[in-house]
Formats: sequence, C-alpha cells, structure tokens
Amino acid sequence: MIGEEYILDFFNQFGPFALALLSFTEAIIQPIPPDVMFLPMAYEERDSPSVLLWLWTIVTVSSVMGAVIGHTIGKRYGTKLLDRFGKPHHRDRLESLFERYGTLGMFIAAISPLPYKVFGWIAGASDMKLQPFILAGIFGRGLRFGLEALLIYLYGDAAMDAVQWLLDHEI
Repeated sequence: MIGEEYILDFFNQFGPFALALLSFTEAIIQPIPPDVMFLPMAYEERDSPSVLLWLWTIVTVSSVMGAVIGHTIGKRYGTKLLDRFGKPHHRDRLESLFERYGTLGMFIAAISPLPYKVFGWIAGASDMKLQPFILAGIFGRGLRFGLEALLIYLYGDAAMDAVQWLLDHEI
C-alpha cells in the first residue's frame, strides 16, 4: 500500500490542481482528507486573502463534485454493497436515518471529521435527492474549509496547531 506521505509528496508538486484532485478523490474513495494539503497551502498564503479565497473555492467545489460521484456510486451499487458487507438491518437503519435527517445529516457529515465519502455513498443508496445533497455539501464543506482558512488568516501558528490536533483525532 502506498503511504500517505508518498501520496502527499506527489500531490504537492502540482499546487492548486493537486488540491482539487485530492479533494475530489477523497470525497469518492481515497482516505487522505484534503485538509492535510489545504492547511499548509492556506498557511503559506495567509497574508493574501484573495489567494486564500481561491484555495477555499478549489477545495470546496472539488470536494462537492467528488461527493456527487460518490452519491452516484451509492445510488447504483450502495444497496448491493451494504447487503454484501453489512447486515440488512444496518442498511434499513441507515436508510431510515437519511429519510429522517437527510440534508441536516449531510451538512453535519460535511463539516465534521466523519468520513464524508461514506455519507455520500449512503445518501445515494438511500435515494437522497441530489439538489439538497449538493446544497448540504456546499454549505458544510464551505463552512469547514472556510473556518480553517479564516482561523489561519487571523491566528496563524496557533490556528495551525489547533487544526492539526483536530486532524490527528479524526475518526
């Protein structure tokens, strides 16, 4: 298995394009959260609000676009995968949770350290409509990455230390 450090070294060679690719693929399948690339890039550009805004836009939009692919995978294959690797009552429970908390649940998943991609798959498998799914992603991911950028802009090193602690304790 290729290590996280090797993957990040590869991605770091390509700047904002790599940030978009990492964010896009994380929302579908790969395990490295975009924060590990976004945060150092934001820190380097903390004195340039326009560049911070650009990086925030890149990481947010590409994450939501990847999540749409994850939603599609969940819609097409999610029930089969959940039935194969899980128990039917777990699938039923997840589907009922999405029926009850759909958009709010996706918003919470988007801002939290919970694995966003898994919630995209489940949302697709439980037939969550695409428009509220996308809106929850835009607002949730936008808030998550926007707060990270704002804290780095305002507090620099102290913000990086706090965010790093959160990432180290991600589920």
